[in-house]
Amino acid sequence: MKAVILAGGYGKRLKPLTDSIPKPLVSVGGRPIIEWQILWLKHSGITSFVILVGHLKEKVIEYLDSKKSDLGASITYSEEESPLGTGGALKNAEQHLKDEDKFIMFNGDNVTNINISWLSIDGNVASLGLVPLRSTYGITRLDGDIITKFDEKPILKDYWMNAGVYLMTKEIFKYLPEEGNMENTAFVELAGKKLLKGVKFPDAYFKGVDSIKDMEEVNADLAKHSIFGSLGQ
Repeated sequence: MKAVILAGGYGKRLKPLTDSIPKPLVSVGGRPIIEWQILWLKHSGITSFVILVGHLKEKVIEYLDSKKSDLGASITYSEEESPLGTGGALKNAEQHLKDEDKFIMFNGDNVTNINISWLSIDGNVASLGLVPLRSTYGITRLDGDIITKFDEKPILKDYWMNAGVYLMTKEIFKYLPEEGNMENTAFVELAGKKLLKGVKFPDAYFKGVDSIKDMEEVNADLAKHSIFGSLGQ
């Protein structure tokens, strides 16, 4: 089975860093994000990758080509000449995946140790990895107008967010736009037809790297915890 990594975004919220460094090559814990992802997927037995590149694509290709032998991975690229969105970028890569009954897909700006072997299709078109939603704000509890409890950015366990980790069948290409994001096109249609499965990962590590603060938090997390086990050795 192949893995697809979305690596073509502009990373606008990480500017000016991403003016010269493509977001997937932003370093956390001493490695580029995309390298952590490839190593983690290899840990799950995947060695063949399709990288969807766009913004500063030459730098992504140059870096990964220089690391192929060290990573022990087979890597091909699907290039977009102008922004196509997540759905359009995957649609553009159909030629690389047409012989795959199923494939894994990762958003290229997330750091996670989700166990992809837990994802299953069960007759659906795609399966999404879900993690508990963490509030971006402090939450208060009130007794009248008196605050009785304050939780700083708690995990909201009754709400599940898309972790950007997918198991997809080749049927997904029937639903993808030529240009646009799959989150508000294909996924909306599939959810309406009840062909989209969600798999919960209540204890997995997940962090989207969307800002300098996110980078700092992931660096601290990787320094303190064995998020990837022996991969960081």
